[in-house]
Amino acid sequence: MNDKKWVVYLVRCSDKSLYCGISNDIKIRLMEHNSGKGAKYTRSRRPVELVGISPEMTKSEALKLEYSIKQLPADIKLSKLPRKENVIKRQVPSITVPP
Repeated sequence: MNDKKWVVYLVRCSDKSLYCGISNDIKIRLMEHNSGKGAKYTRSRRPVELVGISPEMTKSEALKLEYSIKQLPADIKLSKLPRKENVIKRQVPSITVPP
């Protein structure tokens, strides 16, 4: 069984703030955020745009990385995850991410 199916992601909200979370299905999670069924923080800040995503990892690793990213200032958060152009196309080819 492959336990390495979790990712840490970073989205930019409509108010330009950043939200960090984890998911084992990033496509569905982004749809949840943009439909208002995601995290409470993003509900009033829609739409959200994916700006960074980690490689796949275990849930435990993802939770630890998410926690460490949430402790950082916003400008440094972006440097901790690969940019969407570098990773998202390999992991989730069906998501269209604007430039």
